[in-house]
Amino acid sequence: MKISVIMTVYNERESLPRLLDSLAAQRRRPDEIVICDGGSSDGTPAFIEEYARVHADILPRVRVLVEPGANISRGRNLAIEAAQGPVIAATDAGVRLEPTWLEKLTAPFEAAEQAGGELPQAVAGFFTPDAEGIFQIAMAATVLPLRDEIDPRTFLPSSRSVAFTKEAWAAAGGYPEWLDYCEDLIFDFRINEQTPGPGSGFIWSPDALVHFRPRESLSSFWTQYYRYARGDGKADLWRKRHAIRYATYLVAIPALLGHAFFGVFARWLGWAGLLAGAIVYSRRPWQRLGEVGAGLTPFQRLQAALLVPVIRAVGDVAKMVGYPVGLWWRWRNRRRAEVYWRDE
Repeated sequence: MKISVIMTVYNERESLPRLLDSLAAQRRRPDEIVICDGGSSDGTPAFIEEYARVHADILPRVRVLVEPGANISRGRNLAIEAAQGPVIAATDAGVRLEPTWLEKLTAPFEAAEQAGGELPQAVAGFFTPDAEGIFQIAMAATVLPLRDEIDPRTFLPSSRSVAFTKEAWAAAGGYPEWLDYCEDLIFDFRINEQTPGPGSGFIWSPDALVHFRPRESLSSFWTQYYRYARGDGKADLWRKRHAIRYATYLVAIPALLGHAFFGVFARWLGWAGLLAGAIVYSRRPWQRLGEVGAGLTPFQRLQAALLVPVIRAVGDVAKMVGYPVGLWWRWRNRRRAEVYWRDE
């Protein structure tokens, strides 16, 4: 079976060596690699072509498409259109692949072909934190779930570790090019819609692992989560989650602070409520630190634990700022048919 690995990149010259090295080390080699560059200014396309030339003995054919201004969805769609294989494996720049990643990710397709049966629609891999230092470890524990937290029936995989047939991609309408972020979620929903009855259209392959490096600063994390939430607003995703967040920060927390400072009786109840809320909100990330921060000293683990509520708060505020921006974009573009993707 011919399997094509695709990705889209933009100014990833510094992060690409670890990804390309890990692609070259795959136990199951891809039959081709198709990369769409969105118009990089740091020499990314030239670096990829030179890397492919030098490593031609261990890499398959590498094709580089250049489409200035292409967003992630457009880049992926162009790469998939150009791919020759019936099965597409997608990943992203900035990651490192386990040597067995492609083998595990595509095993269900290979097994179906050998059995002479129908190919599955899609397979969901997983990603784990590739964190260095106390801040990144705290970030990973805060924002990245562990494998044992995943329910395969409801999991919506990131397109940094996913495989699907070209036929399923076409039936899903491709990646939504009107979205700059959250595009893989819409694609996941479209794949699931092709599956009769409840459940996921993805076969769960938890050992198809990609190592993902968390953000290295609060400012870059803010930007990331602002963009995610703006994408939520554009696509009309997760209304309830965002409503709960606004209610918590704009109603519940101010009410507890008001009672703590100005209450006429038992002001300690306000402080107790705030402390209890912070503990509940940080409990799961603190539990993850036991695994993600296994190599930390007790003092370093304490430092990471103290960073968790700060990271959560920054992410929440970024989402509360980004979501209405996305809603406003959606309102201004309300005559565009694609924004009503749920009703199509």
